Amino acid sequence: MSSDQFQIERLDVAAYLDRIGCTDLKDAAPDENLLRAVHRAHSLSIPFENLDILLGRGIRLDIDSLQDKLVRRGRGGYCHEHNLLLAAALERLGFTVTRLSARILSGNAARRQPRTHIALRVAAGDAVYLADVGLGAEGLVDPVPWREGEYADPDGWLHGIRRHPDAWELTVRRPNEQARPMYRITEEPSLPIDFEVASHWTSTHPRSPFVTQPVVQRRGADVRLILSRDTLVEKFPDRDIVTRIGRNQLGSIITRRVGLPLTPDELAQLAG
Repeated sequence: MSSDQFQIERLDVAAYLDRIGCTDLKDAAPDENLLRAVHRAHSLSIPFENLDILLGRGIRLDIDSLQDKLVRRGRGGYCHEHNLLLAAALERLGFTVTRLSARILSGNAARRQPRTHIALRVAAGDAVYLADVGLGAEGLVDPVPWREGEYADPDGWLHGIRRHPDAWELTVRRPNEQARPMYRITEEPSLPIDFEVASHWTSTHPRSPFVTQPVVQRRGADVRLILSRDTLVEKFPDRDIVTRIGRNQLGSIITRRVGLPLTPDELAQLAG
């Protein structure tokens, strides 16, 4: 598929690398080391959040909008925003990237979910990786090889890939847990319109969890934060700390702990 469908030439690569703290990597060879460095830096630098939906602005997926929001204005986004931005950056850095649609497996297992997630298949040298910086706090920090197995990141989380008859499945677990399925994905390339439709459902459908409550998450090397409705979960490799929060605490968590640069008026609207 031609990458010009995704307007990758419009990406300011230098500004993106500066946003994730990787300005020294612009001229690096497109190998496994560069892929891991960019993927990890993006994961730890740009939060996961749905706040523009609650602020009545909607979500735009063109490259100009993505880099204005996530790069220049220091905001975060959800899966389509994160992974379309990463895909453009990786292609501009010399990688071959295939954008794929995935079916989330969390929630009610009896109810089939639509393919509303995006992940990336990335060729780096002779190897192929699953790259995904848009799954939130328990998602990948490092890309994982696109083959069956379980892979530990340096922070204690383990992600696995296993084959199904017509798809691949990504799982997650911590050392003291059983593996939990996250999504299933096929290798059929998706088009920009596929992501527009999926993003529209995610940002507007009454069954989508993103239209009724703030969902703000941040990955760190030592702890992963998950803010949802009136609960803050701090996830460590060996335990969770769950705290009920009031509306008056929402702004402080969003701006200070997660690092999103919202204005007082925006915070007041979210807390109202």
